[in-house]
Amino acid sequence: MEPPKFSVVMPLYNKEQYVERAIASVFNQQCTDGEAVLRYELIVVDDGSSDRSASVAAKCIDGHSNCKLVQQRNSGVGAARNRGVAESTGEYVCFLDADDWWEPGFLQQINRLIHACPNAGIYCTGYYLVKNGKQSIAPIGVEKDFESGYIDYCRTYCRTLCMPVTSSSTAVRRDCFDAVGGFNENLSFGEDFHLWIRLALKYPVALVNRPLANYFQDLPPKRRATRRLHDPERHMLWNLGSMEAAERENKEVKRLFDLLRSGGLYRYYLSRRYHDATLPELAKIDWSTLSAKAKKKYTIPLWMARTRFTFGEWGVACKRHILAALSRGRK
Repeated sequence: MEPPKFSVVMPLYNKEQYVERAIASVFNQQCTDGEAVLRYELIVVDDGSSDRSASVAAKCIDGHSNCKLVQQRNSGVGAARNRGVAESTGEYVCFLDADDWWEPGFLQQINRLIHACPNAGIYCTGYYLVKNGKQSIAPIGVEKDFESGYIDYCRTYCRTLCMPVTSSSTAVRRDCFDAVGGFNENLSFGEDFHLWIRLALKYPVALVNRPLANYFQDLPPKRRATRRLHDPERHMLWNLGSMEAAERENKEVKRLFDLLRSGGLYRYYLSRRYHDATLPELAKIDWSTLSAKAKKKYTIPLWMARTRFTFGEWGVACKRHILAALSRGRK
């Protein structure tokens, strides 16, 4: 039997209420493009879920010969994705998180982008941010009249700091994935960016500027990786050392890394546990290229910054509770 062109890898951990929607969006793909049939396989990797995720996924894919469920002990999302790639056979690997979903034309448009930009290592689409039950188009930093083609990944990312490449809007050439070593399994935060930047430094990136994936942001706060502080050795911002040469030689890479450091390290800078660990990383920033606002928050007295941040967090929490109460009232 002819191998599939696309392998869809879905890491799954405690997402029983969402995974059926994600799998259905794969089954609902337009699997022809002109006369070409877009053959795909789906590999769901249950990463030691403690809820009914695995059984829900198994029921969804039952009877589909191009799908399989792989189960492993909890090892992290990077390990789950790597396991899925190892189990797959397609020429291109797509990643779809179990709480995200695709629009019906995702694979079709990725296939067209591959034909239009054959030298790329990463292919991606625009995407929707889904928050409070509403879709909004992610403001990735491409020009308004840009339709599709190659992009400068770092320059595009710097424009709005909205990720041009996400785990659920992307296909990667398998040989490129293997060449850079896949996901870093030691990282618990930013393992996806760590892979995209390694790929982007080695291969061209192509994008079709149409929102064809949905990035779900309505998880409870305690389950969001961005709301937790991660040990530095497991955070991507402390693990950019292998790209030091690119940072020195490429001003776009340098600017992107510095923007991510100045924004991503602030909560660690304020924390008593990780404050000292942030100082060497902050010292790497060329502050002359950043805005006054980015610099100001690091120059006010630390006690004042901590107080402001605490009150800001309380305000966000109050707003969230009010919105939730209003939503329940409407029901």
